[in-house]
Amino acid sequence: MKQNQFNFEINAKIPGTLGRAGIIHTPHGDIKTPTFVVVGTYGEVRFLSPSQFHSIGIQAMISNGFHLSKISHEIDKAGGLSQYSGYNCPTITDSGGFQVMSFGSGLGKVISMNKRDIAREHLKAENKKRLARVTDSGVYFKTKEEGDEKLITPEYSMEFQHKIGADIIMAFDELTNIGDSREYNKKAIDRTHRWAIRCLDKHQKLASENTNKPYQALFAVLQGAHYQDLREKTARKLGAMNFDGYGLGGAFEKEHLSDILFWSNKILPESKPRHLLGLSKPDDIFVGVENGCDTFDCVAPTREARHGKVYTLDGDINIRNAEFAGDFSPLFEGCQCPTCKYPYTRGEIRKLLKNEGAKKTAKQIASDKQLAMELLTIHNVYFILNLTRQIRQSIIDKNFFNFRDKWLKRYYE
Repeated sequence: MKQNQFNFEINAKIPGTLGRAGIIHTPHGDIKTPTFVVVGTYGEVRFLSPSQFHSIGIQAMISNGFHLSKISHEIDKAGGLSQYSGYNCPTITDSGGFQVMSFGSGLGKVISMNKRDIAREHLKAENKKRLARVTDSGVYFKTKEEGDEKLITPEYSMEFQHKIGADIIMAFDELTNIGDSREYNKKAIDRTHRWAIRCLDKHQKLASENTNKPYQALFAVLQGAHYQDLREKTARKLGAMNFDGYGLGGAFEKEHLSDILFWSNKILPESKPRHLLGLSKPDDIFVGVENGCDTFDCVAPTREARHGKVYTLDGDINIRNAEFAGDFSPLFEGCQCPTCKYPYTRGEIRKLLKNEGAKKTAKQIASDKQLAMELLTIHNVYFILNLTRQIRQSIIDKNFFNFRDKWLKRYYE
């Protein structure tokens, strides 16, 4: 008999703010919050084996529901995403809305941009022929590779996410472009509210038909750009519906992030978890935590690792730079990640990444590069995870603001 194994408990709060430390209980394990959720687009994190995944303390993974929909039957047969991935941890999938809209009319989950980029996107929004066509039924879209127009609906999103079997799934929402007007954003959130009802109805129907499967928590996704009245409107509307939690997304100037999260989270039910979509910069995490977010995801730690960027408490460095040739220090002195504890030195990893030294075969070059990316991925993901672990402890110890100020001062100076 299926039991509802999903719930959220609050362990401590940050006085005078919306911030808290808690635990999200799921059928595949607990998630201690605040925490970073690693991105495994196709159901696995590149360059991280299951043993490495757990050795650095990753608690949960978020995957691309739209792409996994193509193999949802295979994942279902394996017992769901947690088992299919081999990580056997709590998992999350997005609704497919981001991927569909990004083909022609959306920019991302959470995008913070400068004014020059915003002006450029306004022009693109006016002049670009969108490949995605939004209707009340759903979104019609076509990729560059495929000429046929396809329709993705809230019901279909629920169907493939149920087959994938993640512990947390996202309702289908309409993403807007940072160049879209306030009036268009208003229409988009109204449409998202109607889709949210359809998602809930379909989700409940599928759950009742599959009582042998673990409970899946359904999160609503809040949009509204940088408009306070729209953010508050959608928080009230979606907060009153029977969702298990909430995802916060949108496209806006970074300076608005704190306000947007406060406007939304002061209204959303305190007893339910909130996930900030697509951000993992340290200052964004601190802002998110202070304003009531519990979990975060972003491709940056793994993607930037593959390009040689290394996170350190004294700011980021690029290991490809010539200054690190022959450097015998670890990536960051005092770091407890497996890469730094081994220790692999900066010079050694740079040599592997840039294919320097003795003449090698193509196979040796590929092997060395893969090892370098693996070592850098382990370090960067551990760094962000460790930051969120320390933030959680600072909340429990009632020392959040002091920890925040000291940490950010060192990192950005």
